[in-house]
Amino acid sequence: MVSVALGQMRRRPAAFAGLACALFLAIATVTLFGSLFAADVTAPSSARRAAKGPGVAVIAGAFGEIAVLVAFFVVVNALGFALRQQHRELALLRTIAATPRQTRRLVRAQVVVTALLVALPGWVVGGSAARRFLAELRRLGLAAPGVRVPGTPVPMLVALAATLAVGLVASAVAARRISRIAPAAALTASSTEHGRTGAPRLLAGIGALVGGGLLLRLSATRPAEEMDKAGQAALLAAVVLLVAVALLGPLAIRFLVAVLGAPVRTLAPGAGWLAHANLRGYARRLSSAVVPVALLVGLSGTMLIMTETAEHAARATATSVTSATDVWLRQAEVALLTCFAAVSTVNTLVAVTAERRREFALLRLVGAHPWQLMRLLAVEAALTTAVGVLLGAVVAGAASAAFSTASTGSVAPSVPVAASWYIVAGAAALTVLTVLATGLRAVRGPAAELVSGGRD
Repeated sequence: MVSVALGQMRRRPAAFAGLACALFLAIATVTLFGSLFAADVTAPSSARRAAKGPGVAVIAGAFGEIAVLVAFFVVVNALGFALRQQHRELALLRTIAATPRQTRRLVRAQVVVTALLVALPGWVVGGSAARRFLAELRRLGLAAPGVRVPGTPVPMLVALAATLAVGLVASAVAARRISRIAPAAALTASSTEHGRTGAPRLLAGIGALVGGGLLLRLSATRPAEEMDKAGQAALLAAVVLLVAVALLGPLAIRFLVAVLGAPVRTLAPGAGWLAHANLRGYARRLSSAVVPVALLVGLSGTMLIMTETAEHAARATATSVTSATDVWLRQAEVALLTCFAAVSTVNTLVAVTAERRREFALLRLVGAHPWQLMRLLAVEAALTTAVGVLLGAVVAGAASAAFSTASTGSVAPSVPVAASWYIVAGAAALTVLTVLATGLRAVRGPAAELVSGGRD
């Protein structure tokens, strides 16, 4: 089974490179914050008392709960897409007598092999990041000089175990559909995209929306002196709402694409019409591309607007909330979450575009020129950016409004306009450049051989 799993990974390097990167980030993140917890636990009691501020463990917990959730969200998204790319191969295995149990074992083996391959670099990067983070905390006086990252392997083993647990559960859910249907039906389903969202996914999406709403209410009802708790609840609400976007994405995206499609068809009659038809017909594929963009805009936007709102509240009440330490901590959290979202965006967009080589080859066989396909990809990338930015902005607006209600009493937060435009511009540049760079390779090669399946 391991040899088959490795063969699939060699055949789909783009998809598994994205999954490997997501697993690497998850292992590194859990190792980072686990090492900080271990440093606090193993430190002498006198060293813990000597530090000013909440302590290393509290800071690690405040950072870690959101960062680890986002890292695991990236893993689930990458794994689901990697499995969808293998739908045809898994269906073929079913038609030659592979049992549902064997199919699920194959998927589990891929997750385990990929996680083990990236475990060592993840441990190294996570441990190094923990030591640098702790050194910065010591410089700011938030950790005593006697606090050191211990040499115990426990945080690393916990990181690997937690990442494997999330990956195996996600793989079981993702592989459930293709392993349960009849082999012939699986092969037929692999060549089409279903228009309906399954009831379990729909219910899970509704549950995530309700959970996000409850967290927003929790954030908005915190008293002003509990601004930190309001901020954590608002940021957690943003993550949960982004999960709802991922689950309910195909439904929302069909509506948004229909609305945005009219001006696109007007501005680019040829490529715009084809791009609009492609995106509406493959809403699930578009959802895979849109979710990381929404994650990038939603998380970074939420953090920046909340920071600006907190500073405005501090100025209004003449407090010292916006110290250099607070600014550094917020900047570090923004940088960490933005890094996760950017990596997820690049991984997914590369995989989504690379898997369309056969589709582009068919268009070339009927007369399309490669540069026409590049114009098509440019229009699709612009639409993908617009939909992702809109969804991310809605999430960021809701989370920031809840935090603003708690900290200032007003539902309208303080929005850093220039920084917000930088986020939008960065998301657009990242999306368009990634799609076009991958598309340059995807539209090349012998079209007849690609259509016949001789190359991938």
